[in-house]
Amino acid sequence: MSTTFKLDTSTSRANPTPQPMKRLTVPRIRARKKDGVTEDPLVMLTAYTARQAQLLDAHCDMLLVGDSLAQVIYGLPSTIPVTLEMMANHGAAVVRGSYHSVVVVDMPFGSYEASKEQAFESASYLLKQTGAAAVKLEGGEAMAETVEFLNSRGIPVMGHVGLTPQAVNVLGGYMARGRSDSEADKIVGDAIALDKAGAFAVVLEGVLEPIAIKATKALSCPTIGIGASNQCDGQVLVTEDMLGMFERVPRFVKKYEDIASVIEKTVAHYAEEVRARTFPTEEQTYQPKD
Repeated sequence: MSTTFKLDTSTSRANPTPQPMKRLTVPRIRARKKDGVTEDPLVMLTAYTARQAQLLDAHCDMLLVGDSLAQVIYGLPSTIPVTLEMMANHGAAVVRGSYHSVVVVDMPFGSYEASKEQAFESASYLLKQTGAAAVKLEGGEAMAETVEFLNSRGIPVMGHVGLTPQAVNVLGGYMARGRSDSEADKIVGDAIALDKAGAFAVVLEGVLEPIAIKATKALSCPTIGIGASNQCDGQVLVTEDMLGMFERVPRFVKKYEDIASVIEKTVAHYAEEVRARTFPTEEQTYQPKD
């Protein structure tokens, strides 16, 4: 038995309670792909808070503390302004709220590109502050040396190629990638380079489906698709997107629910009762004892 932090939902407080160690590991994630095939696809969603992690944990193999929190949590126009401290704070919350999934934390823009030494300093900070199992960084062949450097020093790395949001200013927007033969070849080559460098998985985002299928067949490690193909070894979505928290989402998102309308309807009901003085009732107030 080992002590982990489990959120007590009756009090909204984190209390140390004994939990059996059931968390998946990075080697087990990579081992799901055998002889180029993943029979049991990997399930991954983003998480940014302890309570959200609790709700997702039992159903996922991995939880990604994505730098998408820039738009989802902070209302920023892109992921560029995200800091290491922001990622560390949210990463720690997700680790505290989970005990089964492998937690992966995004390396924010500017925290790893300058050198492999900078990347190690940033990645080690994130793992120390959060207790997460791995980091994710964007970029292909140019980042392969960094991935190998981190991996050889005990830091598991998930790669990310195709549409890379941190490079939005270079790419010129969030459009699908790989429409030219040269770009398609580069995406597959980038994925292969990361695989050879020791990445335990590679995210393929916003690429034409034939490219995703080709890369998936070429890699020994699992591919995680987002706007790619159901033939990838796993899938990831931004949780708020698939729950329907936003009206506008990328084409590759399937809204499994319309949580935004549920929240709006519930808040309207609350506001109505407050204005009518029908809330709180005796059940929600403290009365003198006889």
